Amino acid sequence: MSNTLTIELPFDLDPEEARLLLSMKLFEEGKVSLGYAAEMAGYSKRTFIELLAKRGIPAFVYDDPADLERELEILQSFPPPHPPAETADG
Repeated sequence: MSNTLTIELPFDLDPEEARLLLSMKLFEEGKVSLGYAAEMAGYSKRTFIELLAKRGIPAFVYDDPADLERELEILQSFPPPHPPAETADG
């Protein structure tokens, strides 16, 4: 379920920028999930995470250090990525 909000913006504020800023703030405050905020802003999750980083907003917050440790263990269990194959021209 969702609601619709209609607001008048100052003439110099782009509606797309306003939507991005609102979605970032709602995510930062924990009011919406990362996926919902990205969708609301009109970006992929990956791009939205990059935009959050540019504003110094963490995409992932770990209240319990053990949660971070578990995620790091999972990541370390994956094989390392393969280096790009070299081509004949260099």
